[in-house]
Amino acid sequence: MSQIIKGRTIARGCAAGKVLMTKDPISFLGNVNPETGEVVDPNHELYGKSIKGTVLVFPQGKGSTVGSYVIYQLKKNGTAPAAIINLECEPIVAVGAIISEIPLIDKLETNPYDILKDGDEVTVDSAEGFIEIL
Repeated sequence: MSQIIKGRTIARGCAAGKVLMTKDPISFLGNVNPETGEVVDPNHELYGKSIKGTVLVFPQGKGSTVGSYVIYQLKKNGTAPAAIINLECEPIVAVGAIISEIPLIDKLETNPYDILKDGDEVTVDSAEGFIEIL
């Protein structure tokens, strides 16, 4: 039985995939290889993992405004996440997701860290403002 959780739309779209979670903020510039989608920062919780095709759950972005362009590079290279869920999105990740057409939702009515775990199958329908845990 699926579960629907409402949230705030940041970048419109609909995508599904397996959840990849971290409680660490992500700086796309320098922390993620745009060629492979792999997290390359050895101090990050997701070090060595690929974000490609995942529903990437992280609290918020951090770092340089160039991070928006790195998200766009990920999309152009086919290594971007399918969708993003943030606790509270900030402008760098918002702009990156919008220009890359990656569905992004934040401010879920239930804390995603309380209801999701790595590997869960989730649909993000940010056009309608909800996620569905399958």
